Amino acid sequence: MSADMNQIPNSFFDQYDFVWSACALEHLGSLQHGAEFIKNSLKYLKPGGVAVRTTEFNLSSNDATLESPSCSIYREKDITQLVQELEQEGYDVKPLDLNTGGSSVDNYIDTPPYGFSPHLKLELASFVVTSIGLIISKK
Repeated sequence: MSADMNQIPNSFFDQYDFVWSACALEHLGSLQHGAEFIKNSLKYLKPGGVAVRTTEFNLSSNDATLESPSCSIYREKDITQLVQELEQEGYDVKPLDLNTGGSSVDNYIDTPPYGFSPHLKLELASFVVTSIGLIISKK
């Protein structure tokens, strides 16, 4: 089955044990659209179901960021606020792992035109970004 991430059909609700998306949230039009998608997508989990969501994560700033229709970069404060809202709504969210690593591959920042593969961090619109994951369970 397929669906528009911004318009999930009600027929999907309470149907799945596991849902995931990898680096899609940042392309939904805004930081708020991505957060709304996460909240809405939890409705299609069965009780006990798990959602895993990854997105771009801003390592350069907790204030300035990129927010555009084609790409938005989440900051720590955006992710922390979302986690708090999810927990207030009764979802279980695994603790965030904000460790950025210390090995040579962790310290390398790929710049445009991206060439080093695999890269864990890259420069995007003057921000250093990596990925962050959320693991959310429906009670």
